[in-house]
Amino acid sequence: MKIHNIRKLLERRKELRTNQTPQEEKLWWYLKNKRLGFKFRRQYSTGGYILDFYCKEKRLIIEIDGKVHDTKEAREYDKIRDKFFIELNYKVLRFKNSEIENDAKKVIEKIKSFLQ
Repeated sequence: MKIHNIRKLLERRKELRTNQTPQEEKLWWYLKNKRLGFKFRRQYSTGGYILDFYCKEKRLIIEIDGKVHDTKEAREYDKIRDKFFIELNYKVLRFKNSEIENDAKKVIEKIKSFLQ
């Protein structure tokens, strides 16, 4: 059964890539073109979920959480989603928008330390 980049999510993935948040744009600048030594994809899907950023080689998912993730319902949804990925042997790193806005270099250092 195919779980990566399911065709029915193709248009939504394209839309999300076209309409990135400023924080996604900022982090993507650091991740693209193997700047950290590994290939990352953006708006990649696994299962029925669309990931902000994904490194296949390290099985790493990076999610950026805006204010929409602050509700109880969203936190529960994120827990279920993260559990799904962990069961598939992926590592999930989550960062808040404010972390990227206020200290992107610290975020990059956290990502680098995982990649080593």
